[in-house]
Amino acid sequence: MHATEALAEADRLMTLCNSCRYCEGLCAVFPAMEMRRDFADGDLNYLANLCHSCGACYDACQFSPPHEFNINVPVVLAKARADSYAAYTWPASFSGLFKRNGLTISIALAVSAAIFILSFGTASGPSFFRAQSGTGSFYRIMPHQVMALLFGFAFLYAITALVMGVRKFWRDIGAPSGTLLEPSSLWQAIKDAGKLRYLDGGGASCVNDDGQAKDLRKHYHHATFYGFLLCFAATCVGTLYQYAFGREAPYAWYDLPVLLGSLGGIGLAVGPAGLLAAKFRRRRELQDEPRFGMDFAFIVMLLLTSVTGILLLVLRETAAMNLLLAIHLGVVFALFVTMPYGKFVHGIYRFVALVRYARERRQEAAHG
Repeated sequence: MHATEALAEADRLMTLCNSCRYCEGLCAVFPAMEMRRDFADGDLNYLANLCHSCGACYDACQFSPPHEFNINVPVVLAKARADSYAAYTWPASFSGLFKRNGLTISIALAVSAAIFILSFGTASGPSFFRAQSGTGSFYRIMPHQVMALLFGFAFLYAITALVMGVRKFWRDIGAPSGTLLEPSSLWQAIKDAGKLRYLDGGGASCVNDDGQAKDLRKHYHHATFYGFLLCFAATCVGTLYQYAFGREAPYAWYDLPVLLGSLGGIGLAVGPAGLLAAKFRRRRELQDEPRFGMDFAFIVMLLLTSVTGILLLVLRETAAMNLLLAIHLGVVFALFVTMPYGKFVHGIYRFVALVRYARERRQEAAHG
């Protein structure tokens, strides 16, 4: 017996696919499947998180709907993958909290944090409604120590929840504990994840709304991923400026934190906007049931982070800066706190699954 209906259906599909093996060259899922004779829940969750939902196997399969075998691997593994996020949630009591109300909760957190930040600014009196400029103007709205404490807590909470979730996932799939420390497996997974190797359907690229193989979803994922990394790098460099060199924000447009943040903001505007459009255009037969919980919320919050950040950069020397700073920081706070419960985790679990897969392939080659 399996824990969920999605896992039971995934077992049926993998058993049939293991007999056919026509799609073994398309992605990592099918070679990993062929290494198994039967499928425990952990095996199926591992395969589900290896799947990149490119859709190539659906079009290649001779038993896909309307055939009576009803083989639809992308949709079934997407359901199993979404269920796995809830199963690995930490704390466990949060597992169902964000499933259907993710965007509402995210917006409520952002508004609450923005109001909290605004309370510091309005306490300063009429000066809050005037244009602020020069070094340290951000901290005239909210003291640096309070800002660092608030966002330090949010970041540490997100990291703790993610680490605990990955720990559950790693135990569930029965992977050897030392695999995550193997340089060769890690390096192969980094290369595969960095290139989104398995989003190309075996070389033909992911299948879009018109049924044709194109690179658009892959490009949107790259823009989002590298945009996020650039924004994170901008934050790290800004922290270094603050504590190592005593330089306070905001910085000049030519300073490294602004350059990195601007490039990252553009990526986080283009990527999530494209992913949202692709989500609604995706062929119905390749869609999981509509999920407007944390999966949808995470993409929206990334987009809001970039839009509010770009507006703040452009209008930071006007009277609008005070309100924009509060809104932007509120959105960032909500993004951090909800990060372990939404679409962000798919990248973490998928990377971990790729590490496991790299080790399995290496072992198979050694014994082959």
